[in-house]
Amino acid sequence: MTKTMIGVIGGSGLYQIDGLEGAEWRDVDSPWGAPSDQILTGTLDGVAMAFLPRHGRGHLHSPTTVPYRANIDALKRLGVTDVISVSACGSFREDMAPGDFVVVDQFIDRTFARKKSFFGTGCVGHVSVAHPTCPCLSAACEIAARDTGITVHQGGTYLAMEGPQFSTLAESKLYREVWGCDVIGMTNMPEAKLAREAELCYASVAMITDYDSWHPDHGAVDITAIIETLTGNADKARNMVARLPGLLGPDRAPCPHGCDRALDYALLTAPEARDPALMAKLDAVAGRVL
Repeated sequence: MTKTMIGVIGGSGLYQIDGLEGAEWRDVDSPWGAPSDQILTGTLDGVAMAFLPRHGRGHLHSPTTVPYRANIDALKRLGVTDVISVSACGSFREDMAPGDFVVVDQFIDRTFARKKSFFGTGCVGHVSVAHPTCPCLSAACEIAARDTGITVHQGGTYLAMEGPQFSTLAESKLYREVWGCDVIGMTNMPEAKLAREAELCYASVAMITDYDSWHPDHGAVDITAIIETLTGNADKARNMVARLPGLLGPDRAPCPHGCDRALDYALLTAPEARDPALMAKLDAVAGRVL
């Protein structure tokens, strides 16, 4: 049985977690480039944890320039087993109000300017993302959120847009009325896909800040109102994260949904035809099957 290590990727407004014993900001080298920032490591209630601010402290990276591959690779190198993504999002549903959390279980990926896979020429790999989040880890996030008094919705479809601009009214209505999406954000793709390639359990907690631009009573996205809601959401997120070690525990059994075995049949390139340079870069992500 392996040991649990919880990795938290903090989105806009969440740049640290509190209460870690032996807390230390660490540099982690990755062959995929530099991660967004140093990674804060320590233990909480006897469980190892790692925290990575997605945009970097000071919010240096836009959604497009976040080094997604380096971030996931660095967490894997540290020994992270379970990744919780916490991110700010807009809502397409009246009942999913600013201040609420949504535990996302599906995505529509509309990003186009990002590297979306660790695999490619020299080592072709295909993983299933039919169910892109881990049900067990998502359930733990829901319980942790409810235990803190957060209004949380289990399940929802996240529209991942490129950004950095917010939606037009026509786009907002398309995503809501035609495509049936529940929330919209800019950062969970390709993050979720990369976590699956790295055989990491992944859960997405969307912190709602606004109603995008579809709502007739709220109009266009107001960045001032978003920032105000972000502050409150960040406090809620830290309280939620603090409860996760007690729910997940220090000892980790294999994922019943196979997240940690996603590469079992994924690699198609014959061993003798694989690119040695790419193989070297995949040592952490795919080391189990290579």
